[in-house]
Amino acid sequence: MSDSQANFLDTFPNWLRSLGDDAEKLSGLLEEDGFSESAKEAVAGGLNYLFKSLDLIPDGIDDIGYLDDAFVLRVAADLAGRDDASDVDADKLRVLGELANDCELIREFLESDYDRLEAYVRGLRKGAARGRAVTDILSDADVRAELLSDVRGFSASYQSPAFAREEKNLIKLRAFFDAKLPK
Repeated sequence: MSDSQANFLDTFPNWLRSLGDDAEKLSGLLEEDGFSESAKEAVAGGLNYLFKSLDLIPDGIDDIGYLDDAFVLRVAADLAGRDDASDVDADKLRVLGELANDCELIREFLESDYDRLEAYVRGLRKGAARGRAVTDILSDADVRAELLSDVRGFSASYQSPAFAREEKNLIKLRAFFDAKLPK
């Protein structure tokens, strides 16, 4: 087993354990006045992805079912962080930065497929889940409140799946991304 594979097998279970908390912390950025519209679109698209009925990896798949959600939140944070956020609360910016910094590991894991994942996450800005479009989340306080309530509910009820420290899980994970990400 290579050092990289060992790092993936050590890190990905941590991302699964923190997924609910990561989503809830990221959701706080939707209420920030100093956050640009483009950055909010990236965050809203990533959070809304949690509730898509057809996502890249079905949530019920043992070991890896929620890893696509963890990857998407990190890429969304990275996209949001590329915008000017100088007026945003430092604690909230730190959350954004921590998630965005994890994209280097995702890039290393997915290699050439990373660009496809980033394009997919960028496209979530135009998508919808549970009848909520990102534009509606950002323009309608009631729709935004509904998303934030759903994120809190997800965070409270989320139970991290087991993740066996086996190379076959990395192979399955790569295969899903390769097959499901638009070419």
